[in-house]
Amino acid sequence: MTGILAVTSSAAEIKEIELTDGSIITGEVLSLSSGVYTIRTVSLGVLEIDDAKVRAIRPQGTPSSQRSGQTGDVKSLQDKMMSDREVMGMIQSLKDDPQFTKILEDPEIMNAVQSGDTAALMANPKFLQLLHNPTVRDIQQKVAQ
Repeated sequence: MTGILAVTSSAAEIKEIELTDGSIITGEVLSLSSGVYTIRTVSLGVLEIDDAKVRAIRPQGTPSSQRSGQTGDVKSLQDKMMSDREVMGMIQSLKDDPQFTKILEDPEIMNAVQSGDTAALMANPKFLQLLHNPTVRDIQQKVAQ
């Protein structure tokens, strides 16, 4: 969700950031603002990486068996959404939706989003409530076509 998502991480919450070129950066995701991730690494300091170059963000040490299928599906969906101007416009409009922004401030939801834990998201009543948001439903319908 380019530019509308302020990623919050607890200190020392180390992630593996897989880039589209296949390289992996290990560090703490500090923020996502205007389509740019800010990541603090031990060896490279603080980096700014365009979100278009990020394939996946997952907890450090995620087994490779959990990476490939999930990453491919998510990347495919992300590519489909990003290539559709209408869908991207709807996503951008969510940044002004108070219900949406409030839910994104919930650390439990953000942790599940960052780690790709769909089971945790689907078990969270606040997240499920978000799925009933008219704009989110419109996006789901448009992407499903």
